[in-house]
Amino acid sequence: MADDVFDFRPGAQVPLAGAAGQTAATQALASAAYRDGEVDDILKANSDWHKSVVKPGLWSLCKPNLGEAFSRTVQVRMLGGARAPLIQSFGTEPQVIVEHCLAANRIRRQRDSWLTAVMALCGLLFLPGLLAWLLVFTIRRWITKQKDKRTHAIATALLVALGVVVALVLIKLPFGGFWAWYLRLCAVVPVLGWFWAKHVAEGTAKDLRARWDSLLAGGGVGAKIPEAVPGSPGETAAERLRQGLARLSAEQQSNSVFYAGPKGILGMGTRWGSWQLAEELTARDEDKEINPFRSWDVVRAVHDQLRMLERGPLHTGGFPKPSIRHWIVTPIGENAGSVSRPSGTDVDAFQIKGHEIQRICNEQQFGSGDRHYLGVQFTLWDGQLVITMLITVTVLHETLRIEVTGHALGPVHSLFTSKPSPKTKTVSKTIRFWETKTQQLPLVDAQEVVRLAVRAPFTWYPPILDYLGGKLVLPEPFGLRHAWADKPWRHRFMADDALRAATPVLRVVHSAALKVLEENGVNTDRFGARATFLSGAVQDPAPKQADVYNA
Repeated sequence: MADDVFDFRPGAQVPLAGAAGQTAATQALASAAYRDGEVDDILKANSDWHKSVVKPGLWSLCKPNLGEAFSRTVQVRMLGGARAPLIQSFGTEPQVIVEHCLAANRIRRQRDSWLTAVMALCGLLFLPGLLAWLLVFTIRRWITKQKDKRTHAIATALLVALGVVVALVLIKLPFGGFWAWYLRLCAVVPVLGWFWAKHVAEGTAKDLRARWDSLLAGGGVGAKIPEAVPGSPGETAAERLRQGLARLSAEQQSNSVFYAGPKGILGMGTRWGSWQLAEELTARDEDKEINPFRSWDVVRAVHDQLRMLERGPLHTGGFPKPSIRHWIVTPIGENAGSVSRPSGTDVDAFQIKGHEIQRICNEQQFGSGDRHYLGVQFTLWDGQLVITMLITVTVLHETLRIEVTGHALGPVHSLFTSKPSPKTKTVSKTIRFWETKTQQLPLVDAQEVVRLAVRAPFTWYPPILDYLGGKLVLPEPFGLRHAWADKPWRHRFMADDALRAATPVLRVVHSAALKVLEENGVNTDRFGARATFLSGAVQDPAPKQADVYNA
């Protein structure tokens, strides 16, 4: 297993110090674990290429809300023992998001323990009444979904009439004794249990909403997950959870990515621009030959020069310090349902080793196989915008080609950045009926109390809840960041940042490459002329769909 390689960290995992500057996107996604809206709302956040699906269950009264479905599904997908490889979540700290999912599930489990006791005392002991009330709420839930007003009114009237008949029958039963009083209690005790359950659910709802609001306000509320801290060598569950978090962090740092055709590089976004410099290699002096060099020599020079991007001749604002890394890109199908990470002796804790990177850069330039790219990545807007410029160098016969491509990953969908709003209702005043007033509604209404109470006894075995109420199915290959990312071109300043980054990077790449060519006796006249042309062309302000080829 991969986690056996890098699992050397004692105790609980601590978020990396480099998470500063990536808090907005991280906390927005983490807040979904505490939300209480409809699970179907997450379908609004589907992007053009990645679509979540809500799988319906057997009983609508057991349907999970957004926070329950999100935290459960993300926890299983990110920490499952037999999980498929994940796509890196650039601009976020996925471990922090998963920790909040664990914390939210822990809070709900504590609530469900109390609700299970309520169901046992006030429901199971008075089962006929409980079943009758559940039938009423199921019918009521069906009625509220009816769009036809006439059907809605008739069904409501019939339900009320049935309730009146049942009440009269219970008052004047044809028999007496213990069973008569038991039937009457079956109608009353579940109602008392409902008030008890409402008190428990209301307190938990306030706690969850406070955490949701604190995350989006920048408070950075911590996720409490004591179950991830092994207290002794025998606590295997805590140890497995700790190893799962460690593996998640290691995979986030992997230098292996996947190109999915028109979807672009998964996790980095689609390719919006491409600039290529390709000219013939000729000797500067006719009586001398070119000094032999390889693609890696050019890439290494470009790498050294890109580290100076944050410096400029003027004392003004400019580039923040970028992340400059060597990437190994694996091609996959546009509609591939999963990915497979490289393995073997050339891979250590999801990291492809340096000598293998150099070999791929020099040798795998044509035909099948992985390819090498040098990437310079800017994480801006507190992680909401990720700009990646990729550089690849190829030498085929006597032609040197230097290609620079731009990728942009936009902000997370606005669904995740919406703050909790109080539940209110505007009504007319009793005396001054021409005036209105706003009434504060409870966070948990009658239907929600019943839903929580019904789900509570099944929380000991979540697959039952998935079968009864349905679940959220995540898009594959899955990554927390790119699955719910918007395009940056709808935000003027974000679009400007993406377009502005291309010109300086392109010029640095060309400058470093020309220097290597000159040092090795190559005639750079044509290269210089082509570089000057590209320097003007890159200032075109319109992003393109560079991965879509019109045949």
